[in-house]
Amino acid sequence: MSNTLIATVLVFVIGLISLCGIVYLFVLVVKTLKKYINSSDIRKEKSDIKKSLGETLKEHRISCNMTQEFVAEVLGVSRQAVSKWENGISDPSTSNLIAIARLYNTSVEDLLKNVE
Repeated sequence: MSNTLIATVLVFVIGLISLCGIVYLFVLVVKTLKKYINSSDIRKEKSDIKKSLGETLKEHRISCNMTQEFVAEVLGVSRQAVSKWENGISDPSTSNLIAIARLYNTSVEDLLKNVE
């Protein structure tokens, strides 16, 4: 075989391998997007749960005529942490949830009853 034929075959094989790699990556991206799209119900449900817990915490705090600063000081956390809980950005730890329930003169079950 001549050197040009070997080079041509080599370029063809490398091109074919590259094409297979691109097709494989495309298939992976499509599968990932499909999985993400199908998980929208689960993501929405998680968002609703956090939102409802946050709303419940805020309602109880307001009904007790307390500020976020006061709640934070009593619990030993930052005001920003209380704000994040109420806005559904994060959830309080179990020990903080118990302390919140005591502070609001209610039970943990009452705070969580709207959360499914």
